[in-house]
Amino acid sequence: MPNPVRRAVHAALAAVFVLTAVFLTAAPALAHGFSSVVYADVTSPGSGHVRAEVGLEYDLLVVSAADAEDDDPLFQDGDGAFQAGDTKAQAAALDDHADTVLAYVTERFGVAAGGADCTPSQDGGATIEQRDGVPYAFLVLDYTCPGAAQEHEISSRLFPDSEGYVKGTKTIVTYDLDLRSGSAALDAQQPSFSTHQSTAERFWEFFKLGAEHLLLGLDHILFLLALIAGSRRLREIVLAATTFTIAHSVTFVLAALGLVDVPSEVVEPIIALSIAVVAGWYLWRLWRHGSGALDIDSGEGHLSLDRAGWSRLAVVFCFGLVHGLGFAGALGIDAAWSWTLLWSLLVFNIGIESVQLSIIILVFPLLALLRHRAPTVGLWVTGAIAAGVSAMGLVWFVQRLLGV
Repeated sequence: MPNPVRRAVHAALAAVFVLTAVFLTAAPALAHGFSSVVYADVTSPGSGHVRAEVGLEYDLLVVSAADAEDDDPLFQDGDGAFQAGDTKAQAAALDDHADTVLAYVTERFGVAAGGADCTPSQDGGATIEQRDGVPYAFLVLDYTCPGAAQEHEISSRLFPDSEGYVKGTKTIVTYDLDLRSGSAALDAQQPSFSTHQSTAERFWEFFKLGAEHLLLGLDHILFLLALIAGSRRLREIVLAATTFTIAHSVTFVLAALGLVDVPSEVVEPIIALSIAVVAGWYLWRLWRHGSGALDIDSGEGHLSLDRAGWSRLAVVFCFGLVHGLGFAGALGIDAAWSWTLLWSLLVFNIGIESVQLSIIILVFPLLALLRHRAPTVGLWVTGAIAAGVSAMGLVWFVQRLLGV
């Protein structure tokens, strides 16, 4: 192996240890500023009656409700509120402070009928369930509405940025009201929607949600960067991206429609491992072949891919199936089949793909130009990218496997 290439490989491997240490030491700071997702299933059991089952991150609900009610010493250690995994103690803590919790939620999540606010009350106690590996508190809220309105408005301002715990909270609403069913995504920019909203408005919300999910989802971004760094030519990254899209689209739709159900405790570690494997694949080729890591075997097969190219596509397809489950878990829709819901899911997916394509268009030509003009430097840069991505994937894999 030529000395410049060997030095590039050594530098890339050194980056693994440096970046691992940086991310590990920064982990506590990264715990702040994350986003959150609220889930709401809204139905109408009868005239003038709206029922909403609202799911909120348990720990976030605890601290937010406590801050909102300074006169209530909410959730002290004696309540058992923070006993990890003890769902009975967590639910009991919420029920012991039901008035405080109800006040916090209903002041920020509301239903209106014909322009008049509906009056909320809680039906039964709180329940705790795991969603994406995080404990969620579920509350059933009954809203009494004036008259038999033909249009309802649902609004959510839960967990705003001003509280300082999370940023960019999304509320995913599925509804069956006013002889209409569908879904909507609410955030600070668009905190409410009407059951009579247009199809274009609803789909635009889900397009933005998909684009933002990929753009803000560092694990999926790193997986894409690993694909780009290890692609030897444009055809490879196009085929890899297409394969990834097909694979994650299949499982995404199946999981979001409730036809496939895989626990997040399984999905999330595999997503992290996929990042490390795809990035490590290129590092292994770089170590084994040196400057020839970017060479194409002379005996090309179908689609002008050699054996290494086809093997890589197979790996990408398998991991793409798992990423689709992760996308579905982030969307969190659990509703019966409908064409409206299906189109919302597809538009969410189109939002994901638009960001994915934009990243490829921006990054790959720059790396290709660098490899052409300065091959050794190109190896250094792509090797460092792959090493950093692999390091982060391994860190996440261990953390998610251990439930950290």
